[in-house]
Amino acid sequence: MDAFLDTLIAFASAHRGLAYGVLFLAALLEAVPVLGSLVPGSTIILALSALIPGGELDLVGVLASAAAGAVLGDGAAYLIGHREQRQILSAWPMSQHPELVARAEAFFQRFGGWAVFFARFVPPIRAFVPVTAGALQMTPARFFAINIPAILLWAPAHVLPGVVAATALEQSHGRLHHWLPVVAGVAALLLMAGWLLWRRRQSRALPK
Repeated sequence: MDAFLDTLIAFASAHRGLAYGVLFLAALLEAVPVLGSLVPGSTIILALSALIPGGELDLVGVLASAAAGAVLGDGAAYLIGHREQRQILSAWPMSQHPELVARAEAFFQRFGGWAVFFARFVPPIRAFVPVTAGALQMTPARFFAINIPAILLWAPAHVLPGVVAATALEQSHGRLHHWLPVVAGVAALLLMAGWLLWRRRQSRALPK
């Protein structure tokens, strides 16, 4: 992962315009059912946001790219679920992960519309809740009324910690690029801890 992040950071530093495309795709792919549970989108966003203090990337551009990718990804997943209804939950590739599908449905049934909000901050469940919300026929108005504000909070929550950490490390060490993988690694561990905590709670909530 460190080697991948080093290469990605070097690429972003040298190709500013394309870096925003990488941020957009990272956020979009994280919302794709199944695939989103495998793509380290949050880690990529955090790592690249650490380039903001040095001027390689722009704060507004990073926030806009991440938010736009998340809106498009979540929206597309929801609309597919809304069109296909419950059949989508048992179709490929969802059928390959019945446990995660069951957990996403239990999550949605437990929290109702607020599941759309909470799922934005809980990987990998965020890759399953939008399509589940559509499949369970949540209305488009309600879905987007909850999803878009969640994304507007989610984007700064992923970008600003990278900015703050990079600024502090740059001031104290003067070797920003050397520490970026460390920042991203810590973020990945925190996200994994959140996912494990969510799985533990869901396993208790599901009927035996």
